[in-house]
Amino acid sequence: MVNVIKTLIAVLVFCCFSKATACSIVYYVDPDTGKIYVVNNEDFWYNTDAYIQIIPETKNELARLWYGWNDFGQGGINSAGLFFDVAVTPNQKVPKGYRLPEGNITDRILAHCRTVDEVLAYMEKEKMALNQSHMLIGDAQGNAIIVEWVDGKKHVIKKEGNSLIATNYLLLKPEAGNYPCPRYASIEERIKEMESSGDPITLPSMSAIVTQAYQTPRTLDNGKTLGTLYTSFIDITEMKMVFLPKLDSKKVMQFDLREEFKSKRKITLF
Repeated sequence: MVNVIKTLIAVLVFCCFSKATACSIVYYVDPDTGKIYVVNNEDFWYNTDAYIQIIPETKNELARLWYGWNDFGQGGINSAGLFFDVAVTPNQKVPKGYRLPEGNITDRILAHCRTVDEVLAYMEKEKMALNQSHMLIGDAQGNAIIVEWVDGKKHVIKKEGNSLIATNYLLLKPEAGNYPCPRYASIEERIKEMESSGDPITLPSMSAIVTQAYQTPRTLDNGKTLGTLYTSFIDITEMKMVFLPKLDSKKVMQFDLREEFKSKRKITLF
């Protein structure tokens, strides 16, 4: 695992000079080994007090880890290998009879759902919809979907092939904004390069496919600094995670998720 971290950092240091300005999420199934990987890149204000929250299993809830701020998980994974994350998209109407979720929906989904189908059932039971984001949900069985709400209707986009990618445009209505997306195109191209290389697929090679999505910090006219707040690399099959705050190799963290799920703790990132 130490060698994995060193390689990840080397890839980041060499390739993180991107001008991308938003989030990227990738779910990938290795066609040769069946191993499942997820990479998430969160770009946001650098003064955000982000943290990792780990909650152990109880009688009625699964163990889970989520990352976010202000008592709200932006994304995470649970002990069943269910991954969940969201990316901001252009504003859309909420379907009639549905409502925006209240509270920490990430925590609730990870606490109660084991598979993609269970998440869809939970969302339908709660009559939940989002108006400015789409969700990428993937499980340990190799199933992954993106849920979008477009023109007042819910749509489920299933993974085709080995990968599923979400950035910040609506796949079913790209003309709504944030399209074309160079980050999405770059990730697709790098996946093709990775698969055609013939090399074994690992966490470091997965990190390479999102190198054009990293954003080095820059201060805007309002005086606030924007950049990649954190990046997570998850091996769902082996339940391992590498977490990199603010592209800072001195703060890189590694997690054996099966061990981490045994006790509750909050990890402040900055």
